[in-house]
Amino acid sequence: MKTIFSGIQPSGTITLGNYIGALKQFVELQEDFNCFFCIVDQHAITVPQDPQTLRKNIRSLAALYLAVGLDPEKATLFIQSEVPAHAQAGWIMQCISYIGELERMTQFKDKSAGKEAVSASLLTYPPLMAADILLYNADLVPVGEDQKQHMELTRDLAERFNKKYNNVLTIPDISLPKVGARIMSLQEPTKKMSKSDPNQKAFISLLDEPNQIIKKIKSAVTDSEGIIKYDVENKPGVSNLLSIYSILGDKPIAEIEEMYTGKGYGDFKADLAEIVVNYLKPIQDRYYQLVDSSELDEILDRGAEKAKAVANKTLKKMENAIGLGRKKR
Repeated sequence: MKTIFSGIQPSGTITLGNYIGALKQFVELQEDFNCFFCIVDQHAITVPQDPQTLRKNIRSLAALYLAVGLDPEKATLFIQSEVPAHAQAGWIMQCISYIGELERMTQFKDKSAGKEAVSASLLTYPPLMAADILLYNADLVPVGEDQKQHMELTRDLAERFNKKYNNVLTIPDISLPKVGARIMSLQEPTKKMSKSDPNQKAFISLLDEPNQIIKKIKSAVTDSEGIIKYDVENKPGVSNLLSIYSILGDKPIAEIEEMYTGKGYGDFKADLAEIVVNYLKPIQDRYYQLVDSSELDEILDRGAEKAKAVANKTLKKMENAIGLGRKKR
């Protein structure tokens, strides 16, 4: 059975876009793969974080992982910082990385642009990401288009390490999301839906209350044509709403278009809001059962132990290959 690794930063409540683009796929992948799903809290501190908020977000994300359908009997769910091998292997990956290739990373250039000073970790977090993946001998890593460059670096670092130290690491393949899985902003439908968007109307959080969801969908940008038709180039707002309707309502887009022939955006948006509210309700109910429970702690403890067993084994091979530690007499 092939192994999959993926991680999400605990930087706020995940959106409907995150769910459709990643978590919904995670739930499907756990049926056919050996999956490790990580809350990458060490990546979160590359930018300043309030400690209490960070801890709350870590727990919240773990509860959401489970609430959307991840099964701890089928997949390993754990917190990155609870498996020390990540930081240890991350240092080894830094030691075989070159400053020039890290400075070429698009995300580093974007996040450091115009700032007088940035954390060194903004430059060096791609080697930590590489360590996250390589510790679990991942065959496949599902990532968004924005992480493709980091995945290519992960492959380069693994190949570099193997060439020098005799094929210790598995070279992972990149799995980009399916076409059409990208959910866009409700207010600017030409850009991706993001939980960091300053406009709260632009995204739907998985924990939004029903009245918030209804208001956000009602105020979603469409156009003046009044025709419900999928056409990303000319009707990006309507197309985005049709994508959400199709995925959560489990209907082909062509069928939805036919259903609303001769009807206006008001009817369409009202029905879509009801679909989203009903879809999220069981997720939210399960989340609130879990988030402050000992059950969540037990699942994360078991996940950390399972992750440590695999990660420590790979780390030991890396350390032995590179010559770290003493050879006992």
